[in-house]
Amino acid sequence: MPAYPFYGGPAVRPDVNARSTIAELISDLDAEGTERALVIPNYGVPDPEVAFSFNELCVEAAAHDDRIRAGLWVSPLPRDAERTASALALAGEPGVRALKLSFLLGGRAAAPECRAGLDAIFAAAREHDLVVHVHTSPGAASDIDEVGQLVESYGDDVALHLVHFGGGMSGHIKLIGTRFFDWIEAGKRVYTDLSWSIGFAPRWLAQEIDRRGVGHDRVLFASDEPWGDHAGEYARLHAAAGAGELAELAFRGTFEKLYG
Repeated sequence: MPAYPFYGGPAVRPDVNARSTIAELISDLDAEGTERALVIPNYGVPDPEVAFSFNELCVEAAAHDDRIRAGLWVSPLPRDAERTASALALAGEPGVRALKLSFLLGGRAAAPECRAGLDAIFAAAREHDLVVHVHTSPGAASDIDEVGQLVESYGDDVALHLVHFGGGMSGHIKLIGTRFFDWIEAGKRVYTDLSWSIGFAPRWLAQEIDRRGVGHDRVLFASDEPWGDHAGEYARLHAAAGAGELAELAFRGTFEKLYG
């Protein structure tokens, strides 16, 4: 990722663990003891051209090593339609298992100008049996109130992965309180991870999964490297999930189901 003047400051590169070559990525997997990984373009710089530029590298990585699965950066914005069409042309390549979108770079789930783009993205996911990854964070266009509309509209026949489980206090409470489980019980193909989650959320979610008897197969481990912290995320989920069925599925089984 290039240096960027975030928040009006000097140009910096905060993603210090970012890798630019497949060999470096594989070295990290070896050091972590990671058996399988989903790799998506880094979209930390608010310039869609940067994120789109990494799609072919992710596809190449998946073709290079069977431990790696690729996600493709896509966008529902009309201004990105041509680049998204090029990305979706790669959807059938070996190792491609996900499409990644985020409203941090513009648009909203319910915006009329995004509808055609979203329909095309989800149609490609349906055709190739891919998972659609969507960033979540409290407030604005990434709030679960907004992103949840995608679950309602497309979740019957396309798997959606809500990255960061709402991304903060309000999202966690909305989801664990009822919404996540309501979607599952309604037959929605909704999944999530607990990267960047606030401390109480993994414990409460594990407790509610046990109490309700559903959701154990809808949670995946995610490090969110280079923006997250692999060791910290692993320790937090391991502490909450314990050593039973939830842990086995979160760290291995559900990944195999979606991406294997």
